[in-house]
Amino acid sequence: MPFRIATAPGLPDRPNEDFAAATATVAVLLDGVSAPTDLDDGCSHGVAWHTRRLGSLLLAGLDGGAAPREALSEAITTVSSLHEGTCDLGVQQTPSATVVAVRIGADHLEYLVLSDSVLLAEGDGGVRLVADTTLDDLRPRVAPGTRVRDWRNVPGGFWTAGADPRAAEEAVVGTAPLGPFVAMTDGASRAVEVFGDLSWEGAFALVRHRGPEALVRRVRELEAADPSRRRFPRGKVRDDATALWWAPESLQITDTQK
Repeated sequence: MPFRIATAPGLPDRPNEDFAAATATVAVLLDGVSAPTDLDDGCSHGVAWHTRRLGSLLLAGLDGGAAPREALSEAITTVSSLHEGTCDLGVQQTPSATVVAVRIGADHLEYLVLSDSVLLAEGDGGVRLVADTTLDDLRPRVAPGTRVRDWRNVPGGFWTAGADPRAAEEAVVGTAPLGPFVAMTDGASRAVEVFGDLSWEGAFALVRHRGPEALVRRVRELEAADPSRRRFPRGKVRDDATALWWAPESLQITDTQK
């Protein structure tokens, strides 16, 4: 099977709120969004429960031929129906997730990206970053003293896949030439975006030659080297980290050196 997935929880005693899975021609990767510990998210099931169900339904929808936005909208609606009778889905911090989804066609890739998980796709021009930059674009415009999270899933803000199927319309969708790709949650992309240890091309090359496990290990090494978060400020010392790799059979990883 041409897909390879590596995932690790940020803390060994807490559930991994990331989710990644694949069929023969479809891959999905989600990063669950947790509310701060002092806030009630209105859900008795937890973020990991939500992310796994949303990811599984999205995978099934895409594998069944639905358009990416349609598949995500239907997955959000279905998951909401599973717990709307027991949980308060009107709470802004209700469980949600960032999303990357890719469907492999005969001669192209079809993708969807929502919020800050990212996709790296290789084409004739090199490695291309596919990202939803809405959150980054919003930060400079948020007034001092205003919490960025208050702009989640509201008009004019940034969107994650929670209880509102309108989020699907805010996702970045498109196509890319058929070729290798890497999807990663922001816990894995820290090696680039937080620590500056790798470029996007460097992260792609690391996964290509040594597998997604090597990227997750590198992130853990970088986190361990800065436990106080002073050199590299970040919300969590360690975060859930997941990377997913795909390539045509002729371009599979051959060097799995640890």
